[in-house]
Amino acid sequence: MNNFTITGFADEIASDLDTQIKGLKENGIAHIEVRGINGVNVSKLTLDQVLTYKETLHENGIKISSIGSPIGKISIEDPFEEHLALFKHVLDVAVAFESPYVRMFSFFIPEGKPADDFHEEVVKRWNQFLEVAKDYPQITLLHENEKDIYGDIPEHCAKLLTELNNPQVKAAFDPANFVQCDVEVYPHAYELLKDEIGYMHIKDAHFADHKVTPAGLGDGQVEAVLRALVANGFTGFASLEPHLSIFDGFAALEKEGVSIEETKSDGEKLFTVASNVLKKILVENMGQEWN
Repeated sequence: MNNFTITGFADEIASDLDTQIKGLKENGIAHIEVRGINGVNVSKLTLDQVLTYKETLHENGIKISSIGSPIGKISIEDPFEEHLALFKHVLDVAVAFESPYVRMFSFFIPEGKPADDFHEEVVKRWNQFLEVAKDYPQITLLHENEKDIYGDIPEHCAKLLTELNNPQVKAAFDPANFVQCDVEVYPHAYELLKDEIGYMHIKDAHFADHKVTPAGLGDGQVEAVLRALVANGFTGFASLEPHLSIFDGFAALEKEGVSIEETKSDGEKLFTVASNVLKKILVENMGQEWN
Protein backbone atom coordinates (compact mmCIF):
# COMPACT_ATOMS: atom_id res chain seq x y z
CA MET A 1 0.00 0.00 0.00
CA ASN A 2 1.34 3.37 -1.00
CA ASN A 3 -1.23 6.07 -0.28
CA PHE A 4 1.02 8.89 0.88
CA THR A 5 3.78 10.98 -0.62
CA ILE A 6 5.78 12.73 2.10
CA THR A 7 6.60 16.39 1.62
CA GLY A 8 7.24 19.23 4.04
CA PHE A 9 7.81 22.85 4.94
CA ALA A 10 11.57 22.79 4.52
CA ASP A 11 11.93 26.37 5.76
CA GLU A 12 11.58 24.78 9.20
CA ILE A 13 14.89 23.03 8.51
CA ALA A 14 16.64 26.30 7.69
CA SER A 15 16.11 29.57 5.88
CA ASP A 16 18.59 28.95 3.07
CA LEU A 17 17.63 26.72 0.17
CA ASP A 18 20.83 24.66 0.17
CA THR A 19 20.24 23.51 3.75
CA GLN A 20 16.58 22.87 3.02
CA ILE A 21 17.54 20.61 0.14
CA LYS A 22 20.19 18.85 2.25
CA GLY A 23 17.65 18.17 5.00
CA LEU A 24 15.05 16.83 2.61
CA LYS A 25 17.53 14.54 0.87
CA GLU A 26 18.92 13.21 4.15
CA ASN A 27 15.36 12.20 5.06
CA GLY A 28 14.70 10.64 1.65
CA ILE A 29 12.00 13.19 0.85
CA ALA A 30 11.66 14.24 -2.80
CA HIS A 31 9.01 16.98 -2.48
CA ILE A 32 8.81 20.37 -0.80
CA GLU A 33 5.97 22.65 0.27
CA VAL A 34 7.45 26.05 -0.50
CA ARG A 35 6.75 28.75 2.09
CA GLY A 36 10.02 30.63 2.48
CA ILE A 37 13.34 30.54 0.63
CA ASN A 38 16.42 32.43 1.74
CA GLY A 39 14.33 34.47 4.16
CA VAL A 40 11.74 35.57 1.59
CA ASN A 41 8.11 34.48 1.74
CA VAL A 42 6.98 32.59 -1.36
CA SER A 43 4.39 35.28 -2.14
CA LYS A 44 7.17 37.87 -2.44
CA LEU A 45 9.42 35.91 -4.81
CA THR A 46 9.88 37.26 -8.32
CA LEU A 47 9.23 34.90 -11.20
CA ASP A 48 12.92 35.04 -12.10
CA GLN A 49 13.78 33.90 -8.58
CA VAL A 50 11.21 31.14 -8.81
CA LEU A 51 12.68 29.78 -12.04
CA THR A 52 16.18 29.81 -10.54
CA TYR A 53 15.06 28.04 -7.37
CA LYS A 54 12.98 25.51 -9.30
CA GLU A 55 16.00 24.61 -11.41
CA THR A 56 18.08 24.10 -8.26
CA LEU A 57 15.37 21.93 -6.70
CA HIS A 58 14.89 19.85 -9.85
CA GLU A 59 18.66 19.35 -10.18
CA ASN A 60 18.48 17.80 -6.71
CA GLY A 61 15.52 15.58 -7.54
CA ILE A 62 12.98 17.62 -5.56
CA LYS A 63 9.56 18.62 -6.88
CA ILE A 64 7.07 21.11 -5.43
CA SER A 65 3.98 19.64 -3.77
CA SER A 66 2.33 22.93 -2.85
CA ILE A 67 2.82 26.65 -2.40
CA GLY A 68 2.44 27.42 1.32
CA SER A 69 1.04 30.88 0.67
CA PRO A 70 -0.24 33.43 3.22
CA ILE A 71 -3.28 34.22 1.07
CA GLY A 72 -6.36 34.71 3.25
CA LYS A 73 -4.25 35.48 6.34
CA ILE A 74 -5.50 39.03 6.69
CA SER A 75 -8.45 40.38 8.66
CA ILE A 76 -11.82 39.94 7.00
CA GLU A 77 -12.23 43.68 7.62
CA ASP A 78 -9.02 44.63 5.77
CA PRO A 79 -9.18 46.01 2.21
CA PHE A 80 -9.17 43.19 -0.34
CA GLU A 81 -8.07 44.48 -3.75
CA GLU A 82 -4.34 44.48 -3.02
CA HIS A 83 -4.59 41.03 -1.49
CA LEU A 84 -6.45 39.74 -4.54
CA ALA A 85 -3.64 41.08 -6.74
CA LEU A 86 -1.13 39.26 -4.52
CA PHE A 87 -3.15 36.07 -5.00
CA LYS A 88 -2.81 36.44 -8.78
CA HIS A 89 0.97 36.69 -8.34
CA VAL A 90 0.95 33.59 -6.12
CA LEU A 91 -0.84 31.66 -8.87
CA ASP A 92 1.83 32.76 -11.34
CA VAL A 93 4.46 31.60 -8.84
CA ALA A 94 2.69 28.23 -8.57
CA VAL A 95 2.69 27.83 -12.35
CA ALA A 96 6.39 28.70 -12.53
CA PHE A 97 7.15 26.19 -9.76
CA GLU A 98 4.91 23.59 -11.46
CA SER A 99 3.00 23.23 -8.19
CA PRO A 100 -0.36 21.44 -8.27
CA TYR A 101 -1.61 23.14 -5.08
CA VAL A 102 -1.75 26.52 -3.35
CA ARG A 103 -2.43 26.55 0.42
CA MET A 104 -4.74 29.38 1.60
CA PHE A 105 -6.88 30.60 4.51
CA SER A 106 -10.31 32.16 5.16
CA PHE A 107 -9.41 35.43 6.91
CA PHE A 108 -8.90 36.35 10.53
CA ILE A 109 -12.07 37.20 12.42
CA PRO A 110 -11.98 40.29 14.67
CA GLU A 111 -11.62 39.35 18.32
CA GLY A 112 -14.91 39.18 20.17
CA LYS A 113 -17.06 39.07 17.03
CA PRO A 114 -18.96 35.92 15.93
CA ALA A 115 -17.40 34.24 12.90
CA ASP A 116 -20.85 33.51 11.49
CA ASP A 117 -21.43 37.24 11.07
CA PHE A 118 -18.73 37.23 8.38
CA HIS A 119 -19.76 34.11 6.47
CA GLU A 120 -21.15 35.98 3.47
CA GLU A 121 -18.06 38.17 3.15
CA VAL A 122 -15.76 35.15 3.37
CA VAL A 123 -17.71 33.38 0.62
CA LYS A 124 -17.71 36.54 -1.51
CA ARG A 125 -13.94 36.89 -1.26
CA TRP A 126 -13.32 33.21 -1.93
CA ASN A 127 -15.53 33.38 -5.00
CA GLN A 128 -13.33 36.23 -6.21
CA PHE A 129 -10.30 33.98 -5.66
CA LEU A 130 -12.01 31.30 -7.73
CA GLU A 131 -12.88 33.75 -10.49
CA VAL A 132 -9.16 34.44 -10.86
CA ALA A 133 -8.15 30.80 -10.38
CA LYS A 134 -10.40 29.51 -13.16
CA ASP A 135 -7.69 30.65 -15.58
CA TYR A 136 -5.30 28.27 -13.75
CA PRO A 137 -7.21 24.98 -13.98
CA GLN A 138 -4.10 22.93 -13.24
CA ILE A 139 -3.96 24.37 -9.70
CA THR A 140 -6.13 23.28 -6.77
CA LEU A 141 -6.69 25.73 -3.94
CA LEU A 142 -6.32 24.24 -0.45
CA HIS A 143 -8.21 25.75 2.46
CA GLU A 144 -6.28 25.12 5.69
CA ASN A 145 -8.03 25.16 9.05
CA GLU A 146 -6.08 27.71 11.08
CA LYS A 147 -6.78 29.09 14.54
CA ASP A 148 -8.71 32.40 14.61
CA ILE A 149 -9.72 32.43 10.95
CA TYR A 150 -13.29 31.86 9.79
CA GLY A 151 -12.57 28.23 8.92
CA ASP A 152 -10.88 27.26 12.17
CA ILE A 153 -13.53 24.70 13.15
CA PRO A 154 -14.75 21.86 10.94
CA GLU A 155 -18.33 23.12 10.78
CA HIS A 156 -17.19 26.39 9.20
CA CYS A 157 -14.77 24.59 6.87
CA ALA A 158 -17.55 22.31 5.68
CA LYS A 159 -20.01 25.20 5.31
CA LEU A 160 -17.54 27.21 3.23
CA LEU A 161 -16.56 24.32 0.95
CA THR A 162 -20.19 23.29 0.48
CA GLU A 163 -21.28 26.78 -0.48
CA LEU A 164 -18.35 27.28 -2.85
CA ASN A 165 -19.17 23.91 -4.43
CA ASN A 166 -16.13 24.02 -6.69
CA PRO A 167 -13.85 21.08 -7.54
CA GLN A 168 -10.90 23.50 -7.65
CA VAL A 169 -11.07 23.86 -3.84
CA LYS A 170 -10.18 21.13 -1.35
CA ALA A 171 -9.30 21.01 2.34
CA ALA A 172 -5.78 20.91 3.73
CA PHE A 173 -6.51 19.00 6.94
CA ASP A 174 -4.34 19.95 9.93
CA PRO A 175 -4.98 17.89 13.10
CA ALA A 176 -2.89 20.12 15.40
CA ASN A 177 -4.74 23.26 14.36
CA PHE A 178 -8.07 21.64 15.25
CA VAL A 179 -6.68 20.58 18.64
CA GLN A 180 -5.59 24.17 19.25
CA CYS A 181 -9.23 25.14 18.69
CA ASP A 182 -10.32 22.48 21.21
CA VAL A 183 -11.98 20.41 18.48
CA GLU A 184 -12.09 16.60 18.44
CA VAL A 185 -10.12 15.65 15.34
CA TYR A 186 -11.27 12.07 14.94
CA PRO A 187 -13.93 11.11 14.31
CA HIS A 188 -15.67 14.50 14.52
CA ALA A 189 -13.64 16.82 12.27
CA TYR A 190 -12.62 14.02 9.95
CA GLU A 191 -16.17 12.81 9.37
CA LEU A 192 -17.36 16.33 8.53
CA LEU A 193 -14.58 16.87 5.99
CA LYS A 194 -13.46 13.44 4.81
CA ASP A 195 -14.74 13.80 1.26
CA GLU A 196 -13.16 17.25 0.89
CA ILE A 197 -9.65 16.41 2.11
CA GLY A 198 -7.12 16.87 -0.65
CA TYR A 199 -3.94 17.27 1.38
CA MET A 200 -2.67 16.49 4.88
CA HIS A 201 -0.53 18.61 7.18
CA ILE A 202 1.27 16.41 9.67
CA LYS A 203 1.60 17.82 13.15
CA ASP A 204 -0.03 17.10 16.49
CA ALA A 205 -0.85 19.03 19.67
CA HIS A 206 -2.15 18.66 23.22
CA PHE A 207 -5.57 19.88 24.32
CA ALA A 208 -4.19 20.84 27.73
CA ASP A 209 -1.71 23.49 26.63
CA HIS A 210 -2.07 23.54 22.81
CA LYS A 211 1.65 22.77 22.53
CA VAL A 212 2.64 21.20 19.21
CA THR A 213 4.16 17.70 19.31
CA PRO A 214 5.36 15.15 16.75
CA ALA A 215 2.60 13.13 15.11
CA GLY A 216 1.03 10.58 17.43
CA LEU A 217 2.23 12.16 20.66
CA GLY A 218 -0.66 14.56 21.09
CA ASP A 219 -4.45 14.50 20.96
CA GLY A 220 -4.79 14.94 17.20
CA GLN A 221 -5.47 11.27 16.37
CA VAL A 222 -3.09 11.56 13.42
CA GLU A 223 -2.79 7.83 12.84
CA ALA A 224 -6.56 7.34 13.04
CA VAL A 225 -7.04 10.06 10.41
CA LEU A 226 -4.42 8.53 8.12
CA ARG A 227 -5.99 5.08 8.48
CA ALA A 228 -9.42 6.49 7.73
CA LEU A 229 -8.09 8.28 4.67
CA VAL A 230 -6.65 5.01 3.34
CA ALA A 231 -10.00 3.32 3.90
CA ASN A 232 -11.68 6.17 2.02
CA GLY A 233 -9.34 5.76 -0.98
CA PHE A 234 -7.17 8.82 -0.41
CA THR A 235 -3.89 9.12 -2.28
CA GLY A 236 -1.88 12.29 -1.93
CA PHE A 237 0.57 14.37 0.07
CA ALA A 238 1.35 14.22 3.77
CA SER A 239 3.21 17.43 4.52
CA LEU A 240 5.50 17.74 7.54
CA GLU A 241 4.97 21.05 9.33
CA PRO A 242 6.81 20.27 12.58
CA HIS A 243 6.48 23.62 14.46
CA LEU A 244 8.62 21.96 17.14
CA SER A 245 11.20 23.03 19.70
CA ILE A 246 13.72 20.86 21.53
CA PHE A 247 11.72 18.93 24.14
CA ASP A 248 12.16 16.31 26.87
CA GLY A 249 12.48 12.87 25.35
CA PHE A 250 13.75 14.30 22.06
CA ALA A 251 16.59 11.77 21.73
CA ALA A 252 14.22 8.85 22.31
CA LEU A 253 12.43 9.69 19.08
CA GLU A 254 15.48 9.13 16.92
CA LYS A 255 14.77 6.44 14.37
CA GLU A 256 16.61 3.24 15.20
CA GLY A 257 19.88 3.14 13.27
CA VAL A 258 19.77 6.81 12.31
CA SER A 259 21.90 9.26 14.24
CA ILE A 260 20.80 12.87 14.58
CA GLU A 261 24.21 14.53 14.62
CA GLU A 262 25.03 17.05 17.31
CA THR A 263 26.47 19.31 14.61
CA LYS A 264 23.07 19.77 13.02
CA SER A 265 20.92 22.80 13.79
CA ASP A 266 17.78 22.46 15.88
CA GLY A 267 15.73 22.89 12.72
CA GLU A 268 17.47 19.99 11.02
CA LYS A 269 17.16 17.77 14.09
CA LEU A 270 13.49 18.53 14.67
CA PHE A 271 12.51 18.06 11.03
CA THR A 272 14.24 14.67 11.12
CA VAL A 273 12.35 13.71 14.29
CA ALA A 274 9.03 14.71 12.68
CA SER A 275 9.92 12.79 9.54
CA ASN A 276 10.95 9.65 11.44
CA VAL A 277 7.81 9.63 13.55
CA LEU A 278 5.56 9.92 10.48
CA LYS A 279 7.46 7.13 8.71
CA LYS A 280 7.09 4.92 11.77
CA ILE A 281 3.32 5.47 11.77
CA LEU A 282 3.06 4.74 8.06
CA VAL A 283 5.46 1.82 7.78
CA GLU A 284 5.47 0.04 11.15
CA ASN A 285 1.94 0.76 12.30
CA MET A 286 0.02 0.91 9.04
CA GLY A 287 2.04 -1.34 6.71
CA GLN A 288 2.37 1.45 4.19
CA GLU A 289 5.13 2.27 1.80
CA TRP A 290 5.63 5.97 1.03
CA ASN A 291 6.98 8.07 -1.80
